[in-house]
Amino acid sequence: MATYQALLTLTILLLLNVPLVTPCNFPAIFNFGDSNSDTGGLSAAFGAAPPPNGETFFKRPVGRYSDGRLVIDFIANSLGLPYLNAYLDSIGTNFSHGANFATAGSTIRRENRTLFQSGYSPFSLDVQTWQFNQFIGRSQYVYEKGGIYREILPTQDIFSKALYTFDIGQNDLTSGYFSNLTTMEVIGYMPDLMQRFTNLVKVIYDLGARNFWIHNTGPIGCLPYVLVRVPTVATKKDQIGCGKVFNEVAQLFNAKLKETVGQLRKELPSATLIYVDVYSVKYEMFKNPGKHVCFVGFENPLVSCCGHGGKYNYDVNAGCGATIRVNNTDILLGKSCPDPLKKVCWDGIHYTEAANRFIFEQIADGKFSDPPVPLNSACKSL
Repeated sequence: MATYQALLTLTILLLLNVPLVTPCNFPAIFNFGDSNSDTGGLSAAFGAAPPPNGETFFKRPVGRYSDGRLVIDFIANSLGLPYLNAYLDSIGTNFSHGANFATAGSTIRRENRTLFQSGYSPFSLDVQTWQFNQFIGRSQYVYEKGGIYREILPTQDIFSKALYTFDIGQNDLTSGYFSNLTTMEVIGYMPDLMQRFTNLVKVIYDLGARNFWIHNTGPIGCLPYVLVRVPTVATKKDQIGCGKVFNEVAQLFNAKLKETVGQLRKELPSATLIYVDVYSVKYEMFKNPGKHVCFVGFENPLVSCCGHGGKYNYDVNAGCGATIRVNNTDILLGKSCPDPLKKVCWDGIHYTEAANRFIFEQIADGKFSDPPVPLNSACKSL
């Protein structure tokens, strides 16, 4: 009976012209990006993300700028892999199933300013690429020493079989606005961003990568930190209250990124490059919040869960986890909301675990991908 049902299912799929794609069994993930996928890099380099970050799932801060897991965590879990350790984290790390080079505040092109001046990470995408290059050589050298190193480092063959994930670009757009550039000036440097991205993907390809899963950037005009910090541009809102100009710029970036990925497919025929439209998924949470989260729905999607004051519960000078000193006692000012599971935005900049779970569930089956390949089959092109 089981054989008959399997044959019947196969026949129906063939008649419907549904592509048959088998899982890839990725042995590892190597991730590049910014805070949307940082699992502890910036915290390892510049000091830990404070409480209440991590409160929902991990019950303590673990280097993620969220109340819980990120999309990259759900990706790893779905592929049967452990959560990724940050490359910069030296304590208790295991890289046998991949490494995470992302850090919060990272950009495609270098900021050439310190973190303390700009708020942006010095670990831009080119630096992350250099780190990956070093990781390959040093991990293989140390692996040959045997012992415990063979348990915590990858074998050479893993690099060509692994999934390479990218989620970067948001900070390249906001940094322009935060530097008082005009919208046209931000748009003006997009070709440079695409060229840099192209060059760095090729470098990673030359180092052995073949399977690429590339997220576009989200609707930055729906995030409180952008709406609050650039009020002159934020005055023009769309029908749901998001900054219209910011989102138009993000969509233009995404259109150029999609073209760039398409061109890379032509230039790297041995690679599989999947472009993933997370923008549409994220915007859906802001546009129709009541339709999601276990049929209960998100609430007030433009208002941060963790923060302090103002229309969006976001204060640039008193963020999530911020404290004030009163009578020699630290008082928590940037508090978490009562139910983060009902919120989209965690701290005015990043997404909650509930939102990240929703994003993952929407993109995993390939319906937001170009070509429409599921995550677990992203080693194959249709």
